[in-house]
Amino acid sequence: MKLATLADGSRDGRLLLVSRDLTRAVDASDIAPTLQAAVDQWQRVEAGLLSRYDALNRGEAAGAFDFDPSRVMAPLPRAWQWLDGSCFLSHGELMQRAFHLDPIEGVETTPLMYQGAGDDFLGARQDIPLPSEAHGIDFEGEFAVLVDEVPMGCTAEQALAHIRLVLQVNDVSLRALAPREMKTGFGFVQAKSSSSFAPVAVTPDELGDAWRDGRVHLPLEVEWNGQWFGHPHGGAMHFGFHQLIAHAALTRRLGAGSILGSGTVSNADRSVGSACIAERRAIEMIEHGAPRTAFMRFGDRVRMEARNADGSPLFGAIDQCVVRGGAPCA
Repeated sequence: MKLATLADGSRDGRLLLVSRDLTRAVDASDIAPTLQAAVDQWQRVEAGLLSRYDALNRGEAAGAFDFDPSRVMAPLPRAWQWLDGSCFLSHGELMQRAFHLDPIEGVETTPLMYQGAGDDFLGARQDIPLPSEAHGIDFEGEFAVLVDEVPMGCTAEQALAHIRLVLQVNDVSLRALAPREMKTGFGFVQAKSSSSFAPVAVTPDELGDAWRDGRVHLPLEVEWNGQWFGHPHGGAMHFGFHQLIAHAALTRRLGAGSILGSGTVSNADRSVGSACIAERRAIEMIEHGAPRTAFMRFGDRVRMEARNADGSPLFGAIDQCVVRGGAPCA
């Protein structure tokens, strides 16, 4: 299934089902008013949602309408918990080389993860309002999963059954603010603004063979101001999402609706480019002694999209402009 949240003026929006080709949608709020409500009672509502989804794809759903990604919020506009990992080791290795950092002990056996802010996610077509270009504005292309309630002590093998939806994320980072927060050991606050999500969240079966080993085996296409920036492959995750879930649930349960991110998609093959500016700058520092690419400026636009192997749409595209405060983008 593919699900989205219609912006209806409320904080949590209204649940929609979206056709497989992302052209049509139908209201599903009579089955579950919001995506959070659906995840809270997934076992009870799944059959009804699936039946209507199938009817939508057959062209038989009553009340169906054209899907407009500019009218939807993030699939889950606010989450009880947002946990972001750093599961592509090539990214961390580049940062270590560029900034002459000591290797992180146990990085190959224990996932890196921080707890971010899940109270104000942005939709795929919403502008990214930020206070200053001096903060080092960067995009970060990621994949993520949304889980139902996960019990404390859940194993990686058990965790796969708790993944209800897969998502695509732009985890905006403010690089000039990050170093101090990292040194404190308390995690990010100012360096992480609101994350943005692609228009639809999808059940794992929608990925077909691209969903295996708890990973999204697809490239993430990234453009910056209309120019190719990279298409790194999600299958290079060192830890799968099931392992991230088990790590997070070692000492506590995870509430239904918790979202876990992969961290910046990164590949050892440099020809595929990058999914964040910081990585390109790190490569430039290694090769040339100094970065040559500046961070984002107000008015810049970033576009991210992962497609199925046949080129058909999967999550829909994130397409956003960075603006000062709440100013509209031209």
